Amino acid sequence: MSTSNIKIVPISQSKIDSVDFNNLVFGTVFTDHMFECEYKDGKWQTPIIKPYGDITISPSARVFHYGQAVFEGMKAYKDDNDDVFLFRPDENFKRINKSSERLAIPEFPEDYFFDGLKQLLNIDKEWIKKGVGNSMYIRPFVVATQPAISASPASEYKFMIILSPAQSYYAGEVRVLIAEKFSRAANGGVGFAKAAGNYAAQFYPTKLAHEKGYQQIIWTDADSHEYLEEAGTMNIFFRIGDKLITAPNNDRILDGITRKSLIQLAEDNNIPVEIRRVSVTEIKEAAKKGELKEIFGSGTATVVNPIIGFSHAGKDFDLPKIEDSYAKRFKEQLMNIQYNISNDPYGWRMKI
Repeated sequence: MSTSNIKIVPISQSKIDSVDFNNLVFGTVFTDHMFECEYKDGKWQTPIIKPYGDITISPSARVFHYGQAVFEGMKAYKDDNDDVFLFRPDENFKRINKSSERLAIPEFPEDYFFDGLKQLLNIDKEWIKKGVGNSMYIRPFVVATQPAISASPASEYKFMIILSPAQSYYAGEVRVLIAEKFSRAANGGVGFAKAAGNYAAQFYPTKLAHEKGYQQIIWTDADSHEYLEEAGTMNIFFRIGDKLITAPNNDRILDGITRKSLIQLAEDNNIPVEIRRVSVTEIKEAAKKGELKEIFGSGTATVVNPIIGFSHAGKDFDLPKIEDSYAKRFKEQLMNIQYNISNDPYGWRMKI
């Protein structure tokens, strides 16, 4: 499909002048346009880019009753020459279709995805602000829209992309609670997919952690609660001595794009990386011996988020403050690639 086949309905007047870009609350401000494509009669229809606004959907739409909804999180960056770049968008495209397959949602065509995304970003290019930390958060998602409440996959869907300008994300000092009862996902489930229900199921145990003074949860395996898997909505890394350790991908853990990028950077920095199961006991023992140097999460919104302490079985553990931390080093290196400040030897950047 060529870009000329996307129907474009431009806004009559932009709302950009009403936005305070110095005081953005993450995920609450949206650009002038959105991308939409309907699936019906067994195929995806002609996509459209139109003014951002409410959508009409039946109360019997299957998404409300059976949770057929998946999404992605991406960012676009603008360099000092006003050029716009995406970061590893091919990975996001593959992952949203992998998530869709697990929820019996039809695969979205690659040309529709990339042509629509590029045109949408070009139309709302002025909303992407220059400067390290500024970005455009991109939310592709698909929901089941068929009006029917019988328990079976829908035959109609809506694929959309919306854009939200973002500033540098700083979560403050983060302390985490290691899960002893609740689980994020189970074997054979949908933990590897960006299914909307995965996140809804996290809210209650995270709320309980907040009430105890912790900002996030490190999730453990559902069988024994002995092996560490993810932190909140992030992949998780541990530094013991000079080694970097992270859990392997499986059907419970999201295949994080930032995660795999950090592993590549670590290897190229001659830092030993071990991708293996990590036990709660191992991390507690390393902390007691002073060998646990860092814990940090990784994800699209935060890039790299250092964790200053954790708690398990009623005991708190603090981590040392390190000036030349892996977290700081990796975040700088990754963002320099994303913002076109440094060379990109991996071919991760895509120019719009």
